[in-house]
This record gives sequence, C-alpha cells and structure tokens, in this order.
Amino acid sequence: MKALVYTGPHSMEVRDVSEPRPSADDEVLIKVAACGICGSDMHAWHGHDERRPAPLILGHEAVGVIVEGSRAGTRLVVNPLVTCQTCEDCRGGRENLCAQRQIISMPPREGAFAQYLVMPERNLIPVPDDVATSAAALTEPLACGWHAVRLAGQMSAKPLKAARCLVLGGGAIGFGAALSLAANEAPEVWIAETNPQRRALIEKAGDFRVFDPLGDGGPAASSVDVVVDGVGFDATRAKACASVRPGGVIAHIGLGAGSGGLDVRRMTLQEITFFGTYTYTVRDFQETAAAIFDGRLGPLDWPDIRPLGEGAQAFADIDAGRVAAPKIILEP
Repeated sequence: MKALVYTGPHSMEVRDVSEPRPSADDEVLIKVAACGICGSDMHAWHGHDERRPAPLILGHEAVGVIVEGSRAGTRLVVNPLVTCQTCEDCRGGRENLCAQRQIISMPPREGAFAQYLVMPERNLIPVPDDVATSAAALTEPLACGWHAVRLAGQMSAKPLKAARCLVLGGGAIGFGAALSLAANEAPEVWIAETNPQRRALIEKAGDFRVFDPLGDGGPAASSVDVVVDGVGFDATRAKACASVRPGGVIAHIGLGAGSGGLDVRRMTLQEITFFGTYTYTVRDFQETAAAIFDGRLGPLDWPDIRPLGEGAQAFADIDAGRVAAPKIILEP
C-alpha cells in the first residue's frame, strides 16, 4: 500500500509499505478515507518528539471504511487511543490516563497517513450517511477541546452559560475548544490568533470575538472566567495568567513548550485554577462525534483538503504559516 512516511526532521516521503493485517480477534482492517494533520504530527516532523522516531507513518485523525467481515462497507470514525480497559483509570472512565495507552502514529502502532489501517472494533463509531467525511475526520481534534471544556466547566465557579471565555490559538485544538464552548452556550467567546488569514476564516465560522494577541485587542486583563490555552508556549501561558480573573480557570491543552510563562504568585494569591488536559475519554469522543453528527458544532466546512501525495508540501505549508484553515486533511 501507499503511505506517507516520516523519514527524519522536515522530511516526508510517499512509500510502498506492507499492508497491515488484523492480529487479534477484535481488530478490523480499515480503508482510510481521510486523516487530518495534527500539531503532534508537526512536532514529530520537526524532530522534537522522541516518542515518534523515524521512519514512521504518522496521522491519527482518521475516517475510513471497514474492508472485511460482517460490517464491511461501514464508514466510521476512528478513536486512535487504544487502552487496556482493565486498569483503575479505564474502569473509572479516564481512559486517557491509562498507563498502557497506545495511540496510532506512535510505536508500536503505525498511523493513518496510509491507504489501510488496523484498529480494534471497539474504537470505531459509524458515521451517518449525511455527514461529510471531512467533518467526521475532525472528531479527534475537536474531542480534545470538548474534553478540556467539560473539565473547565466542572471546575469553574461560574457556569459556562454565564462565563466570559478566552481561547488562545485558532488551530484545530483551540478552535475546537471555542466551538465546544459555544455548544455549551457560553455567551462570550474570544479567540486569540496571530495568523490574519486564519482570523478571517474563524470570524466567518461562528459568533466569536477574534483578535490578534500581538495587537491591542482582546478582553481586559483579569476579566476572563475560563481560559483555554490551545498553544502552550511561554507567551500564551503568560497571556492566560494575565487574562483570567481571580478565582478563574485555565485549561492548558497546548504542547508547544514544556515550561515557562506561569505567574505562580498571582495564581496562588488569587486562587486561580490551572489544570493540564490531555486528549479525551471514550465518553468525550462519543459526545463529540454526536455533536458533529447533529450539527451542534457548526457546518465544519473549513478544512483544507489535499491528496496524500501532497502531504510533504502540506507539512511545509503549515510550518511556513501559509495555511488559513485550522486543519489540513489528507486523502489517500
């Protein structure tokens, strides 16, 4: 089969590789229809993720069709997190914290920038006929934002329906959090995004207050109830700390840098809740899929869709800031 293979920093190649085959009774072969490029794929492409050594097939935001068996022909979205199902966290509905978790695009599981993929059947959700494949492919990144917003709502002293909210970053993770906040009826959602093309696109996609954080716009300091940092660099953490009100909540989902930017003294003196949030639970993934399928997250017609053979150029375009859309989706 054809696959887009990460071969080293800033290097991707389309190669002929062996087609995967199910190795367990609960696994099925999937013909991949679409797979989005994630920020973690970009980290690997830069050579910054030791968990993803070259050569490796990246990609974990997949939609496809079952090839064999009683459900052959069924179109479905893939939950890429494979967990043990037996540990305390799995049994408690916190599958994303499973110590044995695996994710496709990270050894030992190859990713979905390929023609075929093998997954446990329990990780698959059927996609209704009236839902576009490109919209279904957004389930995984939007589930990250959905999970962050759900946790923030539990921790916030003010209900989301009454909260002023700020999302830092207009990529798929941040924008997904903004869409999730809107779906939870947050009355005021600000989105900070430095890319002017992306700002223009986001402004058309929902009732959001979009601004350039490098300029003078945005909510006043110490005025935001809930902040979602979808970027995770020193500057965005500093912005989050400066923007949140006393007693407010910061949900940190971005993985841009490992440290720096936190005003720990202010967070302590003003009882600001800061928490990290990673991926999603099975519940979050299912709820996000349902919200996509019934239209609660909007038309989701904004991805940039390209053939898998143009994947190497897509990575370079994202890195150079030449992409307006929050997400590029590759089709084998």
